Amino acid sequence: AAALTGAPGSVGQVREVAGRLMRCAKQRGTAVILVGHVTKEGSLAGPRVLEHLVDCVLSFEGERERTYRTLRALKNRFGSTNEAGVFEMRDEGLVEVEDASARFVAEATRAPGSVVLCAMEGSRPLLVEVQALVAPTELVPPRRMANGVDRNRLALVLAVLARHAGIAIGSADVFVSVAGGVRVDEPGADLAVALAVASAARGVVLGSGRAPLAAFGELGLTGELRHAAHPDRRLAEARKFGLGPVLHPGEGVWNLRSALRQAMPDSSADRRAA
Repeated sequence: AAALTGAPGSVGQVREVAGRLMRCAKQRGTAVILVGHVTKEGSLAGPRVLEHLVDCVLSFEGERERTYRTLRALKNRFGSTNEAGVFEMRDEGLVEVEDASARFVAEATRAPGSVVLCAMEGSRPLLVEVQALVAPTELVPPRRMANGVDRNRLALVLAVLARHAGIAIGSADVFVSVAGGVRVDEPGADLAVALAVASAARGVVLGSGRAPLAAFGELGLTGELRHAAHPDRRLAEARKFGLGPVLHPGEGVWNLRSALRQAMPDSSADRRAA
């Protein structure tokens, strides 16, 4: 686009270059991949006109110290944007992880603050471990760190725990992380996060035998549990790896108090929440 007067990276340059690449792709019947970078907020850098010109916008996510990478579709004119793929970096390059749940469940441990989340990546069930750490601090205000879950959802979960479960941790640091470097963006993770934080705060191990506790469900502001999408697929995935029973909305679990009662029947946290 040397004929244009705009500076490289300007709106005019980006629109013209992308337009010519699109015409070339249609004439030759080939796919064109444009590689860019994202800002600290997670959005595409540069003018947003590029997103409107292309047919598909894919985001490649992952942490530097982890081998797992997640490919998500932010825009897709020819399919669903709710699908995601999990890949692993090996010596021979990126390799698709066909059964990611098996990897994450095998690495899960039964310890205070550990809960297995039955999540959904589009139409694909995925089991991931949610870990929480609650530690005393002298910092004001205390830290709230979220890795792999939305920080605003974490703030909501902590508020519901304090108001409706009697687990007030306003003077403690709270760290929540999804093991494996996977990011979960769905309200169905609320219950697993709440149970992990409660378990860490009380030092109680959840689950029976060697299997950690599995859970899913959305938390409301009044402490009620709401149904998450595709519960049958989540439960089937949990049974596939010997996890059960799974705490989820229904069958006597309709709010956070009843969930805590089943998860920690002998803990002081349950008596306070009852």
